[in-house]
This record gives sequence, C-alpha cells and structure tokens, in this order.
Amino acid sequence: MKIICVGLNYKQHAAELNMSLPDKPVIFLKPDSALLKNNKPFFLPDFSKEIHYEVELVVKIDRLGKSISARYAHRYFSEVTLGIDITARDIQAQLRKMNHPWELSKCFDGAAPIGKFLPVSSLKDLNNLNFRLEINGKVVQQGNTSDMIFSIAEIIEYVSVFFTLKTGDLIFTGTPPGVGPLRRNDNLVAWLEDVPVLDFMIK
Repeated sequence: MKIICVGLNYKQHAAELNMSLPDKPVIFLKPDSALLKNNKPFFLPDFSKEIHYEVELVVKIDRLGKSISARYAHRYFSEVTLGIDITARDIQAQLRKMNHPWELSKCFDGAAPIGKFLPVSSLKDLNNLNFRLEINGKVVQQGNTSDMIFSIAEIIEYVSVFFTLKTGDLIFTGTPPGVGPLRRNDNLVAWLEDVPVLDFMIK
C-alpha cells in the first residue's frame, strides 16, 4: 500500500510556512513503516528537536484505478478518517534551503498516525466537513474541507495520472493552519465532525 500526501493544500497553512500557493497539488509519499494505527503512542525521535503535528483528512482507496476523472473519484473510496502528518520541522527547513526533497522530515517511522475510519455514507457533504485536533484538551487546529485548494476528487484525478491507485492506499489531503510542536506526554485527540476518531499519546 501507498501513503500519498498532499502538501500546502490550505491557503492559511501555506501562509504560516511563508510558502507560495501551488497551482498543482504538491505530492509526496510516505512508506508503510510510517503508519501508526490503533491509537499506539508515538515516540519522539532523537534526530529532531522540532517535531510538529499536522492534522489531515485521510481517504482510503477501495478500488483499483488509473487516470480517474474527478467526476468518478467518489467511486474509488467509501471511508475516511483523520491522520497526523508528523513533521520534523527543523529538518524540513534545512532540506528546503538546499532545495532537497522533504522525505527525511516526514517519512520516518510512526510519522503517519491514523484514526478509525468512518463510512462516507454516515457523513454530510465531503466538501464541507469540519475537523479539529485537540492537545491536552485544548483545540490547536480547526479545519473544513471546503477550504482545500484542491478537493478530494481533484487530488484523486491528479495523482491517479502518475500512480495506479490500489485497494488500501491512503491519501492524506493536507493540513489547515495552526501546526505546532509536540512534547512528551501530550495527548492528541482528533475529531471528524463530532466523532473522536484518533486518541494517542506522545512518549
């Protein structure tokens, strides 16, 4: 399975990172070793002093597809959840200065925690979903999918030109503003509408 991630998909998040808005989806991949499931704790790595959270809507592909038109994209998934794109911000900054790829800052072990999946049929309009991240009971990020630069359907259309999408592939669709540092003993709870789908600790 592949973990396909979209960067800079919310205008305010691009602004907080002082980056220009993309005219096409910014795509990078995470390996399956980055996946963290079942609310297992995330252990802060020794190689970074600035590990950040980025909450995102995650789509799970459930059909094989290639070169999928946006108008048919909804046929290729039936479940969504929230995930955290954990980022070593200090390493990312170094890589950006050198015009190097981001992978070392985003693809390390455990850097893609995901919550329990909800059926799309149980949710309202996917293009108008509220979600938020709380750390130790305080809301640190809030987003709505209507604020995405590229919608779920547009992302699926774009990435399926380059990659054959397979059953079980995950797409992290980008984070809203409010990213920040993680600290030992933080408790992260991510809410999709009024459902807590992810609840784990930082160790």
